[in-house]
Amino acid sequence: MPPECATPAGDIQYRTMHIQLDPVGGIAGDMFAAAVLDAWPEFEPPLVAALARAGLDAIATVERVDHDDGALTGSQFAVHETRPEDRERYEHETGPTGRKPHEHGSDDHDHGVGPEVDPEVDPGVAHEAVHAHHLYRDIRTLLGESDLDAGVRTRALDIFARLAAAESAVHGVPVDDVSFHEVGAWDSIADVVSAAWLIERLDASWSCGPLPIGRGRINTSHGRLPVPVPATVELLRGMVVDQDQHRGERITPTGAAIVAHLAPSFEPLRDAMRLDRAGTGFGTSRLPGTSNVLRLLAFEPLGALDASVRRERIAVCEFEIDDQTGEDLAVALDRLRGLDGVLDVTSHAVHGKKGRFAVHVQLLSRLVAVPTAIDACFRETTTLGVRWHEVSRAALARASATVTVEGRPVRVKSVQRPGGVPTAKAEIDDLASVAGGHAERERVRASGERAGGGGNA
Repeated sequence: MPPECATPAGDIQYRTMHIQLDPVGGIAGDMFAAAVLDAWPEFEPPLVAALARAGLDAIATVERVDHDDGALTGSQFAVHETRPEDRERYEHETGPTGRKPHEHGSDDHDHGVGPEVDPEVDPGVAHEAVHAHHLYRDIRTLLGESDLDAGVRTRALDIFARLAAAESAVHGVPVDDVSFHEVGAWDSIADVVSAAWLIERLDASWSCGPLPIGRGRINTSHGRLPVPVPATVELLRGMVVDQDQHRGERITPTGAAIVAHLAPSFEPLRDAMRLDRAGTGFGTSRLPGTSNVLRLLAFEPLGALDASVRRERIAVCEFEIDDQTGEDLAVALDRLRGLDGVLDVTSHAVHGKKGRFAVHVQLLSRLVAVPTAIDACFRETTTLGVRWHEVSRAALARASATVTVEGRPVRVKSVQRPGGVPTAKAEIDDLASVAGGHAERERVRASGERAGGGGNA
């Protein structure tokens, strides 16, 4: 079992693991939550408590339910809408999205799709029933003003932002004016928030098998639409998919948005790993001859690193430049370093074609930031091509603090190295104005690093 630690709230958090999703039947928000809770049933009580602390139990409650389809056993994720009289009282006091009522302009758009399945088509994983619509901006405000932990809130907002961007793209309306129907129902809000809470609790890297896209037509609030529905197609861009013999909706928009948020690798496992546990999450519909499940496999590396070391997948982007002035390239690289999701940018001199001197540029980024980073490389430099690939990275968890040394604020980054040895590094920019030359800067640096937790400084 992976090492555990107690968070300030007393919840259990797992470190240093890799989780692979196997979408046998497909993926939807409830299937994802069910698979995680099937593997970690001890997460159910703190999840319920977290939703209650955030006030979401006034609109819906959740539970993990044992399920058996005659072939496999596992879990379903049940969302129960709060009693109508309680919900009406809640909405009367706070507005339909959990806050004081206000004027929000026209809400007569009809945007957002859902998987009400055409009875002429074999059903897939569709489960998000038709409910009254909710504006994206209202859902965003509800989550933004909730008492959810910051990390959970950020993840939930990101998942809904991806849904809204997809709906905006396929229906041609501004993102703020997107009106969800099926994916804006209270059960889907509970699915998204629960998924965000579970992802935040699992300190893991993620991979996923090919996503079955289904086939046929389904009835939605927009009429009959092809499977996968347009919003799901938008969310699946760049992912690996396949199409088996089963008809019906296999990937819901909520499920696709969760996968997009995880930014998993679709490559096979590259290293030998130890299987720690598995979870099976059932959808609410049935597939002929196949269990409608999302399977989760949780691994820990062989010869696991110290618990202070985090494993993750990142991207390496590379290119060469031989026709851009040094001063302009310096500006370009500074701008690339400042991009969200970019971890580092380095460069060194190389010999290019025809014996020309050139500069090799290497950029490290989060996987989700690769498209933005590549666009910026083309915009800021004269390169005509960028190569990129995924790599595994082991990184120590870092802490940052500002300490005062002789009246001077100094930023210090500290880490706990394997074996519990603390080290720290002062920010050189904060030492640049120290008078007296190198020796004096070193003295102030050493003082700052000792104050910042560097035991060997």
